Amino acid sequence: MNKLTSAVKVLVVDDQPLIVEELCEFLESSGYRCVPCESSQQAIQRFDDDPQIGLVLCDLHMPDMDGIELVRALQQVAGKHRAFEAIMLTGRADKQDVIKALRAGIADYYQKPINLDELLEGLKRQEAALEERQKDLQLGTLNQKLQYLSESINDLYMDLDKARRNPSKDTDGEPLADDAGPLEIPAIFNQLSPRQLDVARLVGRGQTNYQIACDLGITENTVKLYVSQVLRLTHMHNRTQLALALSPSNSAIRQRVTAH
Repeated sequence: MNKLTSAVKVLVVDDQPLIVEELCEFLESSGYRCVPCESSQQAIQRFDDDPQIGLVLCDLHMPDMDGIELVRALQQVAGKHRAFEAIMLTGRADKQDVIKALRAGIADYYQKPINLDELLEGLKRQEAALEERQKDLQLGTLNQKLQYLSESINDLYMDLDKARRNPSKDTDGEPLADDAGPLEIPAIFNQLSPRQLDVARLVGRGQTNYQIACDLGITENTVKLYVSQVLRLTHMHNRTQLALALSPSNSAIRQRVTAH
């Protein structure tokens, strides 16, 4: 028996059990781990359950859902953070079917009866293409994390600088919202960091994310992140509820909103 050479699993889908069995036997002898399926619904479930599946071999004409519809369904399951490559198998290659398959994102197709050696070479090409797509996904995720980390560190330094200069004033030396009047901050907001509280107060003033970003010298994405954190920590459902809780003109409503 050949030693396994690929960490990527192959989803093999055909409504004819004999074809599934023969393909899996050949591919497993060539170093691939296979996940056999005899229906599209079964394939969707197994794809969802097993993140190691990265290659899909599927028949075009199946009774419950054709191969193109199946690949589109798998794309919905995969979302933006999981990649896979698909190869179509068909007993009758109609030109329109081929065009539809390519438009759906299917990388290649082979007509039955299948030349197994050609199929194996095609599978290896798609495995290489998959590796490049996975690298791009990982790089994109890493870049996003680095951006958030950089923005968070920058905000931390700004908070430290503000605390050293005057804990009761913001970075421009202007009083914060609670210094401008007798507004009492509900106790549920005591758990927030200084920056989270600044963002919450500006939301209470009715400012947009863009306006808050300009006032605090941070990006809109960072504002969105802070608003999300504030909503989660205060157990509020939306931005409107947060604004009501901190609005000086709605004290009665504020008491109801923040009551637990």
